[in-house]
This record gives sequence, structure tokens and C-alpha cells, in this order.
Amino acid sequence: MDFDWIWKAVLIVLAGTLLLRVAGRKSISQMTLAQTVIMVGIGSLLIQPLAGKNIWMTIGVGLILVLTLMVMEYVQVKSDTVEKMITGKSKMLVENGVLNEKNFKKLRMTVDQLEMKLRQQGVSKISDVKWATLEPNGQVGVELMQQAKPVTMKEFEQLQAQVQTLINLLQASPATGRPVSQNTGGEDIFKEITQNPPVNPPPKHLQ
Repeated sequence: MDFDWIWKAVLIVLAGTLLLRVAGRKSISQMTLAQTVIMVGIGSLLIQPLAGKNIWMTIGVGLILVLTLMVMEYVQVKSDTVEKMITGKSKMLVENGVLNEKNFKKLRMTVDQLEMKLRQQGVSKISDVKWATLEPNGQVGVELMQQAKPVTMKEFEQLQAQVQTLINLLQASPATGRPVSQNTGGEDIFKEITQNPPVNPPPKHLQ
């Protein structure tokens, strides 16, 4: 019995893993059209040796496909025109809470599909969306309205500081406008002169 298919299968897995590692780490949802075409081509190509075709030629063709993809990506980095032609541009779906119906028709996309993607990002209302774009990799980019954005830690700390300042102002002495000392109980220091002995004498080391 011919057991060549065993080592061929193992070699295909190893070679395929290496080729995809060289091609990049992006997931299927993050791939551009060119990357998807190359990956599908490599997947179809790598299975052919099990049907009797030359395994080394198959791996060589796969390597050429990956190198072609890398050259295309390099050219896209150097030229915006080539990048626009191969990868495409982001398309506006929502602008200030209003759907861009023209782009929906061009993209053959439904509002239900947009709502599904918005729900996945925790957005419950289209009216809360300032901008929504369909990116070349198929993902939807979202920027919320100012009133719908969650509070950041920096904003929370600023609010906390403002509240503390307000508390200090409310606790200030009515006569002098100065913060109340917790040690003296907030007594007016001028009234201490008429009181004998003082209601709240200062500490002995400060007398």
C-alpha cells in the first residue's frame, strides 16, 4: 500500500502554515479582496498534491502567490492611487444620525445589516451615531454623538475634581470665604475673642 499521502499531508500543513505566516496575520474578516483571493487560491492549490500532482511544484506556486501578494501590498504603501484601486475606499453609511441611502444602494447593503453590525458594537440607536463607515475589509467604523459617548476615566477624574472643588466651596466659612478647618469645628475666629474660654481652643503646640 502506498503511504505517500501521509507525509504529503503533513508537509502540506507545515508548508501552508508557513506560507500564511509569511502572508500576514490578518483574520478573514480583516482581509482585503486581493488577500482573500490569494488565500482561497492557496487553499485550493495545497490540496492538489493529495490527488497525485507534484508536491514541490505546488509549494513553489504557493510561494509565488504569497510573494505576489507582498509586492502588491508594498506598492499600495507607496501609491495612494494603487491602494484605492486594489483595496478601495471607506464608504459613508451614516452622517449625523441620518442614513446615506445613496451609498446603501451602491454597496447593495440593507439597513438591517447595518443595524446588526451596530448592535455588535453596543450601539442601540442610529440617531446616536455621528459617523458610520463601511471599511474596505467589511467592518463598520462608528463614532458616536457627544452625548452618547461613554465617560472615559479622564473625564470621570475631571468631574470628580470639580465636585470636590464645589464641596470645598460649600464648606467655606460664610464670613471669610475660607475653607472650614475640621479641627476648629468651623467657628468664626473673630467670635473667639468674645468667648472666654474659647469653645474650640487651638492645639497646645500652636497656642
